[in-house]
Amino acid sequence: MITNERSIRHEHILAVAHQMMTAARTAPKGKGMDIIEIITISGDEIKTLSERMIDSVNDHGMKFFLRDGENILEAECIVLIGTKEKSLGLNCGYCGYSNCESRKNGVPCAINSIDLGIAIGSACATAADHRVDSRVMFSAGMAAKELGWLQDCNQVIAIPISGSTKNPFFDRRPKTV
Repeated sequence: MITNERSIRHEHILAVAHQMMTAARTAPKGKGMDIIEIITISGDEIKTLSERMIDSVNDHGMKFFLRDGENILEAECIVLIGTKEKSLGLNCGYCGYSNCESRKNGVPCAINSIDLGIAIGSACATAADHRVDSRVMFSAGMAAKELGWLQDCNQVIAIPISGSTKNPFFDRRPKTV
């Protein structure tokens, strides 16, 4: 049997995405509380996400969403990792407030954000272990949050992945309106 890499690339990239999801799930979490949500999108959902990113520029003015919105169309799939809001009651002050009770509604618990970062790092390390190109994107995560794909998550980050000849997520040129 002869197998051409090009014929199995998409299947392989999806398998790596699934391993990235497991790495994010098993990453350490503050006080052992698992409030992380993880999904992978591909195909038409990437196009939907791209359109949302590009359309949102008129709302917030962050023009790099134009570049990123076009750029994610080169991804085989995108891993989305988000965190729900849950105070861990540590009164650590990392959120900028002296204790958890004084933290204003809408201000994220810093430990939730740290847990999200550790999950992202674990997922990206898995991609690197498999020599799959990736990039962490706040922009695509924000658009995914607006689409409601990770229910009840107040912070979402996207990791588009690719197995192409050259990493499409670097050496990107800014897009104009």
